[in-house]
Amino acid sequence: MISKQIVRMQEPRRLTPDDMDERRIIYPESSNRTLVNRFRDLRTKLLEASGGNNFTIVVSSTNRGAGTSFVALNLAAAFAFDQSKTAVVIDCNLREPSLHSTLDIMPETGLTDFLDDPDYDIARILYPTGIPRLRLIPAGSRRETPSEFFTSFRMKQFLQAVRRRYPDRFIVLDTAPITDSPDARILSELCDYAMLVVPHGRVTPNQVEQAATAFNPKKFVGTVING
Repeated sequence: MISKQIVRMQEPRRLTPDDMDERRIIYPESSNRTLVNRFRDLRTKLLEASGGNNFTIVVSSTNRGAGTSFVALNLAAAFAFDQSKTAVVIDCNLREPSLHSTLDIMPETGLTDFLDDPDYDIARILYPTGIPRLRLIPAGSRRETPSEFFTSFRMKQFLQAVRRRYPDRFIVLDTAPITDSPDARILSELCDYAMLVVPHGRVTPNQVEQAATAFNPKKFVGTVING
């Protein structure tokens, strides 16, 4: 059953297949079947872990340039393949936000603006991506002291509000590397799961182990090798 909320979701623009290919974003008809199937497999494994329930997940990495945003965006896109589900990807990398650029969106407001103002309407920071059933919440205009934003009670309220807005929504948080800041670890405590992106051939097993053990083992679902 497709909910009335999903049916009412407006798509003021649609990214073309060429747009998606250029941005390395998966879509059901993509000719890059290997990439599509890998993200479908990842989605399936996460759904098995959750018992088929919707969830929130933090995506972080061992180091900069590992491809965290690439994995977070495509994982969210894979969840949005299902016409009875929606997904939102939230750019929580306040120091180096990139998702709005990838999706060619020029946001006026975002996450930090919502967290700053208790009267802010969450609808103002949910942006159509050009991908059906997928929304973006960009980082916002303020990017100082991210950890203070993420430890606030307002952040907890925010995640609860996003979950309530669409009960059929998967929420993916794109965060800074776990080795660069405490942001990912802090956010993982507010979410159901945490996942680590590891760049192929660029880190040692010891570095991967150190990064993975920074997460609560009850939340950590594993690593994705990117490259």
